Amino acid sequence: MQISAEGTVVEELVRAAAESSSGRAGRAVLGGHGGVLGQTLVALNRGAVLDDNPNPGETAFLVIRGRVRLSAGGDVQEGSPFEVITVREVGDYDLEAIEDAVVLLTVVRPFE
Repeated sequence: MQISAEGTVVEELVRAAAESSSGRAGRAVLGGHGGVLGQTLVALNRGAVLDDNPNPGETAFLVIRGRVRLSAGGDVQEGSPFEVITVREVGDYDLEAIEDAVVLLTVVRPFE
């Protein structure tokens, strides 16, 4: 899958998020059940939040479009296009769209 700030997949997700009551839309890029590495492309309308997400391992967000704010373990980070923000601590995190945004969420699941 080719991902760019103005690409077809991104535009489809932005439209889907705009039509969703949650203000969010996502599409799996890599991984699935039983995989260690997972990636999901997520579109968020301004003000939409991915909240109380458990972080079982390391998590990173590559901001493709817009601006986001990540809160985790008392730390707050903001990200703009082509910046990577990370959650290193195990625990919950919240990701809020400061403006309409698209991020590539990458998670590493611990071995069981």
